[in-house]
This record gives sequence, structure tokens and C-alpha cells, in this order.
Amino acid sequence: MQTIHNFQSAHQIIYGNDSLQSIDEYFYVFDDVRRVLIVTIDRFDKEIETIRTQLGNRNIVVDLLTGVEPEPTISHIHDLFNQIKNKKYDVLIGMGGGSVLDATKVLSVMLTNDTPLEDMVGTELIPNRGVPMVLIPTTSGTGSEVTPNAIVTFPDQELKIGIVSRYFMADLVLLDPMLTISVPPQVTAATGMDAFTHSFESYISNKSNPISDMFAMESMRLISRSILRAYRDGSDLEARQDMLLGSTYGGMALTSAGTAAVHALAYPLGGKFHISHGEANSMLLPHVTRFNLDQIENKMAKIAREIGILENNKTDDREAAELLISNIESWTTSLNIPQDLSKFGVKEEDVSGLAVAAAKVTRLLNNNPKVLSVEDMEDIYKKLLNS
Repeated sequence: MQTIHNFQSAHQIIYGNDSLQSIDEYFYVFDDVRRVLIVTIDRFDKEIETIRTQLGNRNIVVDLLTGVEPEPTISHIHDLFNQIKNKKYDVLIGMGGGSVLDATKVLSVMLTNDTPLEDMVGTELIPNRGVPMVLIPTTSGTGSEVTPNAIVTFPDQELKIGIVSRYFMADLVLLDPMLTISVPPQVTAATGMDAFTHSFESYISNKSNPISDMFAMESMRLISRSILRAYRDGSDLEARQDMLLGSTYGGMALTSAGTAAVHALAYPLGGKFHISHGEANSMLLPHVTRFNLDQIENKMAKIAREIGILENNKTDDREAAELLISNIESWTTSLNIPQDLSKFGVKEEDVSGLAVAAAKVTRLLNNNPKVLSVEDMEDIYKKLLNS
């Protein structure tokens, strides 16, 4: 039987250095815009003023909502919503990292739906389209600007949970590498490895397909050649360009193919121990990959050859796959990403609860090329307590 694949992305994508300076020119994708809301954090005064000036020339009123927290909780989203729920906006502009972009998506649909946020959690449970959106990433990590996903933290469950909806697809995405120049090294490292993990897992996913594979491979190629450069010298514009495009391509790949067990195991680490998503993915990636190795050896070998980490093409697939894992471990060491969960307060007695929580993330575990039992997940977590 012929397999049918589904690919979707943002309606319009603009890419280029200093493209933010001309944001008003791209508003042709919208009809009759009179008032917009910028959703962001508190460190973008210059960029906010640029948007105000550009849109003001078109007689568009610009309001501001700042203070989006990293990896926002459901209560924080409600707090943000309460600040804007009585106003009418024609467009929301989300400018920031993945947390800001995700918050913007959720606020967009909360403004147009009476459905409680808690009832939107899951896949395609949002009845109505949200307020149109412009998404402007300022880090190179989540690829959220081109995905139908938003992640919300539920503290009572000690878990991050995904909301997936076609209504989260942005009307306009603006990719300006200049906005990523000031990202600190450790954020560059964590978000960059997050983006690499998106592409890697999309490539080995049970739902991988010719379209997702194309974006995933190019993403891994761009990130692998530039992540250390961007980390060591944030002003390296060529590296920043690679990282931003690599992150967006990773988002395009995962939108079609989905991530897998690395992400499933990462969610409880973020929900309970507040480990950043990128760091959690980085720590888990080599160990989950070794678990999957016998099912994905040929794909890993192809990645190793395509991203140029082999000295020759005569290396057999197993050796090439092992070399790829070694390179991933080497990157995380060079990026100073911890490899020991105990540094974040995780103890041996926490492992069972983490595995049970991860086992609930079936949306992602079903994409994994090899079935993991709760015991398998416990073993992977334990490896990160004995590293």
C-alpha cells in the first residue's frame, strides 16, 4: 500500500541579514491591520523600536507584552492571557526564543477560542483559527517558527506537554541572523544541540519521508559545521546564518516526521528538574542512539558520510555509526554541556518516576525505531548518573 506523507510549513518565510529593518514591507500577507501585539522578553528594546517605527509608518498601533518566562507553565500562560484578553489584535508578533514563540502561538488561539487551554492539550483539539501571527526567532534551536507545536510545562505533573495544531502555523516567519549575534555561548550550545537533535530524530523516525529527510540532512550538515564556531565566536555571522537556517530546517523536518525517544525522555527532566530542553536532549542523544543502533545503523552511517566526519568512504556502516556517536559526544564536551544528571539534583531514586513519566509521551515514543520498555528508559537515565 502506498504511504502518504504530510508536509506543512509557515505561509511565508523571509530570510536575510537585517530583514527586521524592513518588516513593514512583508505585511502584505495580512489584510487591514490596525493594531498588533509584540510578545517578547525584556531585552529587545532596539528591535521593538524598529518594529514600532516601521509599522507606525503604516499607521499600525503597536502594543507590547513582555516578561515571557523560559519554558512557560500553564499558569504563566494564563497570566499573560489575562493581560490581553479584553483587547482586539489583528496580528500577534512573537519575537524571541522557542518559549516566546510557543507562548505566542498559544495566546493566538486563546484569543479566538472559548475552549479552556487545558482542553487544547493534545493533537488537533483547537476548534478555531487563532489571531494571525508573525514569528521571529532570536535563537537557533527549537524551529518553533515553522512547526505546529507548542510546549507548555505542567508543574503538577512534573512534565512538559505538547499542543499540536495546524492553527499554530505562522502567517509570516522572519529569519534575521543578526538577531542571533548576541546569544550567549551556553544558550548557543544548548539550543544548537536541540536543533541538531530535532533533525537527527526526524531522520531516524518511523515517520521519516523524502521531504523531511531532505530538510533534516541539510540541517545536520549546516549545524555540524558551524555549532562550535558560533559557540566560540558569537560574532561569526556565517556560522550564525548556518545555525539559524539549520534550526528552521530542523523544524520543517520534525513537522513532517516528528521527534522520538530522546525528546520523550527529555520532557520529564525539564518538567521536574528544570533542565533546559537543549541540555536534556544533548545528554540523552548518545545513549538513546546506542539503544537504537541496531535498527538505524545504515541511516547513521549515511549521516556520518553526508556531514563529512569520515576520512574515507570505505568505513563500514557500524564503524561509521559509532564514529557519529563519538562526534556527538565530543561536541557536547567542547560545548561544556553537562553529561551527569546528578549535577541537576537527579538521584537514583528519581529514575523510576522519570521513566514512568517519559512512558506517557506516546506521541513521540511511537516514532522511535525501536520500542522502549520502562526498564529500558530507566537504564538510559542511570547511564547519565554514572557518567
